[in-house]
Amino acid sequence: MAIKSKNKFQNKNEKVMVCSGGRYESQANAQIREAIISGWESVFGEGNVISTNIAGAAAAIEYIKPKIVFSIGSYLPESTYFGEVCHRAKKFGAITIFWATEDPYEQDANYRIIDDFDVIFSCDRWGTNFYNHPHTHFLPLAACEKLHYRPIDETIEKTVDVMFCGVAFGGRKDVMRSIKPALTNLKVKIIGPGWGEFGIGFSDARIEKDQLIELYQRSKIVLNLGRSLHFENKRYMIMPSNPGPRTFEASAAGAMQLFHEDNYAIHDFYERDEVPVFSTRYDFQQQLDKYLNDPDLLLETAKKAQARTLRDHLYNNRIQTVMEILKNDGFLD
Repeated sequence: MAIKSKNKFQNKNEKVMVCSGGRYESQANAQIREAIISGWESVFGEGNVISTNIAGAAAAIEYIKPKIVFSIGSYLPESTYFGEVCHRAKKFGAITIFWATEDPYEQDANYRIIDDFDVIFSCDRWGTNFYNHPHTHFLPLAACEKLHYRPIDETIEKTVDVMFCGVAFGGRKDVMRSIKPALTNLKVKIIGPGWGEFGIGFSDARIEKDQLIELYQRSKIVLNLGRSLHFENKRYMIMPSNPGPRTFEASAAGAMQLFHEDNYAIHDFYERDEVPVFSTRYDFQQQLDKYLNDPDLLLETAKKAQARTLRDHLYNNRIQTVMEILKNDGFLD
């Protein structure tokens, strides 16, 4: 279990309002919102963190009177206009913060938020360079102990050699075509829209979070393949520069991950003996042989990654970082 550090910021009389975007959030974004709320509750206490939809957020501020209005998610849809929310928040003296959890894929649209919020956090390190705002900081996504942590059970039979779950974006398909020969004669489970065309062991299915965590527990190696998309970007084709949330979530669940190292600064978050990497088909084959032939090393690696995640990469850690930055930037005493 994670070590609970003493919280020096909590004030039982202060509240945080977490404001998120449209009604039709994806399952993944809804889970991230729940995880972020859990992080804030670790700081301000349960009952002092209120979740609102952007549609009713401005009106809710008058009744909640929060110390902090923490908006999260995407600023791309036209329906997600945060200006009114921030105007009302500042009227009541609240600190307004936006955490862009979809960076770096929407940077051309960030003009919609830079004039409204006191502080902006980007989930992508390189993405912070594209905000013309004096208080912009890097804040990576994380795992949630309540949602993602599972004790590593050594009695569970590992029936899958290699698994991956995620949409078959173009870059991921390219990597998979390269490494697929190395998967011959292995028990593989590659799941997500677009994979069915690859044949046996590949499926277009979508699965629920609990099913995914169960798969983590029954798989020897979990592939980590990043994505590269540009929902809005036309001026700058910005490559993501750090791991996405599933890296932390899978490690918290006890998965042994093999990370495709492209432009991702994985080593800023995990050591090589915690999350090993590959970049070529040859590297991949070498890593498969190394780990699949050594169950004890598989287990040791998974334990190290999980311990690192529970220590450094929970949303509790991220919110503590937010509070430190607010203090250093002069927004808190």
